[in-house]
Amino acid sequence: MTSPYAPHTDAETETMLSAVGVNEIDALFDVPDAVAFDAEFGIPAHGERGARREAAELLGQNADLTEFLGRGHYTHYVPSVVDDLASRSEFLTSYTQYQPEVAQGFLQALFEYQSMLVELTGLDVANCSMYDEATALGEAATLSQRVRSVSGETILVPDHLRDGKRAVLENYADGPGLSVKSYPMADGRVDIAALAETIDDDVALVYAETPTVRGVIEECLADIGVLADDNDALFCLGSDPIALALLERPADVGADVVVGDAASLGMGTAYGFGLGMFVTREEYLRQVPGRLVGASEDNDGRRAYTLTLQTREQHIRKERATSNICTNQAWVALRAAMHAAWLGPDGLVDLAEDCVTRANDLAARLDEIAGVQAPVHSGHHFREFVAHTDQPAPAIVDDLTAEGYAIHAIDDHLIQISTTEVTAEAVDGLVGAIAEVTK
Repeated sequence: MTSPYAPHTDAETETMLSAVGVNEIDALFDVPDAVAFDAEFGIPAHGERGARREAAELLGQNADLTEFLGRGHYTHYVPSVVDDLASRSEFLTSYTQYQPEVAQGFLQALFEYQSMLVELTGLDVANCSMYDEATALGEAATLSQRVRSVSGETILVPDHLRDGKRAVLENYADGPGLSVKSYPMADGRVDIAALAETIDDDVALVYAETPTVRGVIEECLADIGVLADDNDALFCLGSDPIALALLERPADVGADVVVGDAASLGMGTAYGFGLGMFVTREEYLRQVPGRLVGASEDNDGRRAYTLTLQTREQHIRKERATSNICTNQAWVALRAAMHAAWLGPDGLVDLAEDCVTRANDLAARLDEIAGVQAPVHSGHHFREFVAHTDQPAPAIVDDLTAEGYAIHAIDDHLIQISTTEVTAEAVDGLVGAIAEVTK
């Protein structure tokens, strides 16, 4: 085990530089002057004790809140077996599994992760990890330009799409000259009539979500798939593995690509650090970005696993790459596979059903509070819901923060609340606090 803090004296630094034949540390790097940072960082040097003390003081400023936030980041209980197995040295020390002869265990686990996503979506091919759901959506947008001979350059997304996800998508779209446009939502779901009026031959991809960012389960996915297909556009669906355990399979509603965040399994809330999933049809196999693990046989006829079709990636053939995705997310995908395997099919469905009942039960309790109407949207909800408050939502959020609870204010009089098994013991306190601050 290496030390997390290994300072060097000036003499030690000089000895190491002499050993490699240079006079100063800067000689070890070749940074062009145009991008070199020549100012001071303003970070005083510390010994180990000082650095630990300052880090502890900084972390101590974090608010100790019980979070009911959601909107893309969800905390589910991660069994201890996931931490225990994923912390084995052969997993923690592995980078990209380029050498199959020494990485069969890891490669098999990633193959199982891909297989789980294929089973949940009904599609044919899954890669073994993207950066996050926003990146996966951006890759789907660029994929739409490679897999169909259409002239469309417009990507249609829901009006409720989270700002951060849209910003990443627009960044992806800028290179190939794609245009990102919104279509209307109605009652928390896709306004099918408005989408039908919006979509035309210039649309390359239609993106929808279930559950939506407001927690509403989308009921018209098949209609969206038909509209996309009639206009020769790809249909991309955003979801997550837990929701897909309960909802209809994307392949059955005409989805061409499924993206989302799989970190709800194995990770819990990681505040921006996710696990992007990407699943699509076999006909697009050679256009899939990122890593793919394939099954084959070794010289003795035994089943063996290896990274395959790597010429898609920029580390092999930059001028012909379909994607610049290269950083490895395999360890996070490994954790998701472990969590899913530990739950099993029945356990995964039970967890998904729990996400529905907990949201419904909490909404019903809040709806009994004077000045609160919950949920705002009709239909079924998954994990979260939006509620209307007679008093200003930002003030309610601030008052709840003072009481130790974190929720979202998404409009002047709309709050959004997410609940899972992890926050179950804090629900009574949240309900009481909302009743108090809305008086």
